[in-house]
Formats: sequence, C-alpha cells, structure tokens
Amino acid sequence: MKRRRKKKSRLITLLFMLCFAFILISKLLEGNPPDIFNKSFVNVKKYEPLIHNELKQYNMEKYTPVLVALMQQESHGKGGDPMQASESAGLARNTIQDPKESIRLGVKHFRRAVIYGKQRKVDFPTIIQAYNMGTGYIDYIAEHGGKHSEELAKKFSLQQVKRNPTIYNCGGNKFNFRYPYCYGDYTYSTKVAKNIQSLAENVPASGIEKSFNF
Repeated sequence: MKRRRKKKSRLITLLFMLCFAFILISKLLEGNPPDIFNKSFVNVKKYEPLIHNELKQYNMEKYTPVLVALMQQESHGKGGDPMQASESAGLARNTIQDPKESIRLGVKHFRRAVIYGKQRKVDFPTIIQAYNMGTGYIDYIAEHGGKHSEELAKKFSLQQVKRNPTIYNCGGNKFNFRYPYCYGDYTYSTKVAKNIQSLAENVPASGIEKSFNF
C-alpha cells in the first residue's frame, strides 16, 4: 500500500510539473513571459533619460513613466527596437535596430494617440490600448461610450480579424491566449497599467496611476 501511495504521489507531482512546464512554454511562445521573468525594470530604466528628453521636445515629459511602462510591455527593454515602433512607422516588425530611433518613433506614435484621443474625448486607457491597436481603436471607443474595456477591445480585435483573417490568425496557434482575438492584445492596457502601478511604488504619493485614471 505504501509503495502504491508513493507511486501515486510521484505521478501527481510529475503531472503538476508537466502542466507548469506547458504553461511556461506557452507563455514564452506567445511573447508574454510570466511574472517570474518580469519583475525587474532594469533594462528599461536605462532608457528613461532618452525617453524623457524625447518627450520634453513636445512638453510631454510627464508621460515618461507611461512610456517606460510601455517599453516594459513591448520588449522589457531588449533588442534594437525596444519600443516596437517599426510597425507604427509602416515597416516590418523589428526593422528598426537603433534604440534611439525606436524611442523617437515610439514617442511620435504615442503623441499621435494622445492628441487624437483628446480630440475624440476617450479615456486614457483607450489611448494606451491604441499604442497597440492603432488610432482606429480610438474611433471605435469614441463611438461606444468613450471608455476602454477588454470586452470592447475584443470586439474591435475580432472586427479587424474578420477583415484580414489570413493575417490575424495568431500564427494558427489556437492555444494562444488571444485566440480568436488575434489583432493586437486586448489585455494590453491592463498590462501597461500594472507596469505603471509597479513603477508608482517608488513614486511620491501623488501617484502616476491616479494621474492617468487607471
């Protein structure tokens, strides 16, 4: 009986480890490493002065923590295009291989979303989501109450998928957490908000996240 119990216990442990390994690999394949790999902002913090200076040209330096949080979500500060700005500039993904150029274009893309979002009177989470989904998302939210939600992001994503199903198909991976909402990441604004809150832990009580209505 004891041997059977030991075998059963080992089997359960093995199954647990296999399940964990499967989840871990799935996250890595999706390009969204789990939190155990995402605790540190060391890589992105080194770019903070460049981000601040680029924003300062537009009198938008108050958004520096937001852009740092965006970079953390986009690349964790790694690679030649840490702001993942290539596609927003009409280029193929990761075409840019100069972090300074990536930040310049990333700030330009963000500024465009901020200006247009204010014109359309949407909330700030919508503007953040538009960094990922494009300014078309701002129009969609403006026509649906003006406030971002993951449900609305899903609906917008599915709308874009139906227009280009062969392009936005999550690489054919039905185990991708986004599937079938394969245009953009409908959880993007939520993830960036969490990054901002993490940064805000080291900021005075005024609170970054409160400033931007998260």
